Amino acid sequence: MSTSFWNNRPTLVTGATGLMGSCLTEKLLNAGARITALVRDWSPDSQFHAQGLLDRVQVVWGQLEDRDFIERVINEGEIVTVIDLAAQAIVPTANRHPYSTFESNVRGTWCLLEACRTVSTVQQIVIASSDKAYGEQSTLPYTEDMPLQGKHPYDVSKSCTDLIAQSYAHTYNLPVVISRCGNFYGGGDLNYSRIVPGTIQSVLRKERPVIRSDGSPTRDYIYVEDGAQAYMLLAEVLEKKPELRGEAFNFSNENPMSVLEIATRILTLMESDLKLDVRNEASNEIPNQYLDAKKARKLLGWNPTFNLDEGLEHTIDWYRSHHGQ
Repeated sequence: MSTSFWNNRPTLVTGATGLMGSCLTEKLLNAGARITALVRDWSPDSQFHAQGLLDRVQVVWGQLEDRDFIERVINEGEIVTVIDLAAQAIVPTANRHPYSTFESNVRGTWCLLEACRTVSTVQQIVIASSDKAYGEQSTLPYTEDMPLQGKHPYDVSKSCTDLIAQSYAHTYNLPVVISRCGNFYGGGDLNYSRIVPGTIQSVLRKERPVIRSDGSPTRDYIYVEDGAQAYMLLAEVLEKKPELRGEAFNFSNENPMSVLEIATRILTLMESDLKLDVRNEASNEIPNQYLDAKKARKLLGWNPTFNLDEGLEHTIDWYRSHHGQ
């Protein structure tokens, strides 16, 4: 990646206080970027707070769904690069509350892109879609040329996000690229319903880790720092290759694992003899999802830095050091 690209670059990061947002913001600051961070809800336990990022960025409080507000933020900040991570990202929450999920993930996308369309300073926009945008497919792994066919609320919201971004790129020549990533994990993830932080927390508490599904669904797992590097690389490459506008890229370690496999791997790394509590209660989730990252490797020169064990060991170390706080 190019550090000169980011030097003093006015950059808007939405969803800045989340797992990925905190990691990405820190990497951008270290590269010299001038960050405006959009924050909707404040979480004092987030890494954004713990790492002192609040004092190093320009924070704006508001919602992505407020188009006039977002346009003002972009215009007054003379924003050049936008990285959009803001989303309601929890599948069970989406199943319980589809309205708020569609408002955040779908309306938020078109409001942001419409604001970018009206402000001439914007040169790169990176939109975070997801592997969930593909929905359930008969052939795996997912490749970027497959149709987007989500059926359940979260999956549909990401299919819509993705298609809206493509529409603005192809209709208005807006400089948009799209990321489709697997499941992020890493230290500082406070959503303990997710398999990685939930399993680690249970082991630290000496409780049996709960598996909501039957343990068979397979997923991609990508370490948060590799994801942050991918977002930065997308923006850098788009400046050099504007013909990539409207393109989507999969990012994956290409090592799919079942829920049981990754939970068992965590137990092994933590030297725990606890037994998994498999409840088989999950609903409206796709059985198998994993990505082909050949396009990102070929056109972007991207490769993950961390393999699964390395990423999990870093993650476990973080939770051990913060256990009880």
